Amino acid sequence: MSKKLHIVSLGCTKNLIDTEVMMGKLQNFELTDNIQDADVIIVNTCGFIDAAKEESLNTVLSLHNARKEESLLVMAGCLTERYQEELMREIPEVDIFTGVGDYDKIDELLVEKKSRFSEEVFLIDGAERIVTGSTYHAYIKLSEGCNQSCSFCAIPSFKGKLNSRDLDSVAKEVEGLVKKGYYDFSFISQDSSSYLRDQNIKDGLSLLIQRIELIEGVKSARVLYLYPSTTSMALLKNIAKSEIFHNYFDMPIQHINDDMLRMMQRGFGKKKTMKLLDFMRNLPNSFVRTSFIVGHPNETPEMFEEMCEFASSFGFDRINVFSYSDEETTSAFDYEMKIDDETKSKRVEILGDIAVEATKKSLQSELGKECELIIDGESDEHEFLLSARKLIWAPEIDGEIYVNDRTDELQELEFAKIYKAKITDIAGDVLTATVDNAAK
Repeated sequence: MSKKLHIVSLGCTKNLIDTEVMMGKLQNFELTDNIQDADVIIVNTCGFIDAAKEESLNTVLSLHNARKEESLLVMAGCLTERYQEELMREIPEVDIFTGVGDYDKIDELLVEKKSRFSEEVFLIDGAERIVTGSTYHAYIKLSEGCNQSCSFCAIPSFKGKLNSRDLDSVAKEVEGLVKKGYYDFSFISQDSSSYLRDQNIKDGLSLLIQRIELIEGVKSARVLYLYPSTTSMALLKNIAKSEIFHNYFDMPIQHINDDMLRMMQRGFGKKKTMKLLDFMRNLPNSFVRTSFIVGHPNETPEMFEEMCEFASSFGFDRINVFSYSDEETTSAFDYEMKIDDETKSKRVEILGDIAVEATKKSLQSELGKECELIIDGESDEHEFLLSARKLIWAPEIDGEIYVNDRTDELQELEFAKIYKAKITDIAGDVLTATVDNAAK
């Protein structure tokens, strides 16, 4: 009788990839959603900001309270890497602790029943994954670590400097996934536009684009997390020329005020930011997503108003809003002029409303247009609606489209297939569409 595994992945999609690697190493286990049936319980934690840390700790303790007595509870990932000694001392409920270096050795850790923290951050580089959540889309990690020194970010303190995968390693993983039926890929890292700079290659992403375009079977791709100071106009033009990579631009600028950008140690200012964003926005069929941080130390009302004005007027398709989290090991942690929680909450609410309006305007601009979309499955909203997304959109974060009709000549629509469709209406924050062409 096979042993049973319950595994939880918290935080970002980069964490999800590491979780999928652990699943690849534990294929002799049967996955279960029932905690009390599980022989092994693994939580891949996030340690980025306070809210993520709290969620990770609460998840671990909740699972401990629900598990059977003889099971093993494993706490892995960024939070344990960041607070190794404290967690091992203060959470005796956990049987095995491990950080960000041993995902591909999780099977050994379970046999040894010992905690382990390797000095090197794990790079996927050939390790088998069990891709979850889709039969056609997969995330591809380009690198670990980061060479930036943003005042608010603790990631370099526990993930280290930029460590890029070789281009051949990335291509080989994509080729393997294509053979399994995957055709849509999102390339990610902490700072994707710096890919291969640690190998003295200035424009590694352009090389990546050229290499991925040679792989037969890749139909769709996008890059997530471009960093303004390392994004060149040449890179944007190469994305625009690509027949595989969409004009999808995910660039978290965090602020727009020059003084605040300097305090954030972002390495660029408003002028370059605007030049890049304007170029992206003016490309055909482009999609522009960004993130802002609210309440960073020394953020004045005037700085915040400038950010709000820019966020509401530029024409972003999607905006993420984060409240500043005071993190030890960051330079902003030592700044004296902190913004109180009440002020931060009010500012988050104001900018959050602007973000909602930006999404509405973006969705309304789609009405009457034709697009390529993918049918994901049945909708949770109604049994006669199918759930889909535009091919250019990143899965899960950019929205959902309800397919409520199709032209007469089409037979039953297939899941995980690309169709031509026309956007017909909008219901709240969800578009509806009619499919009018057969699957590609």
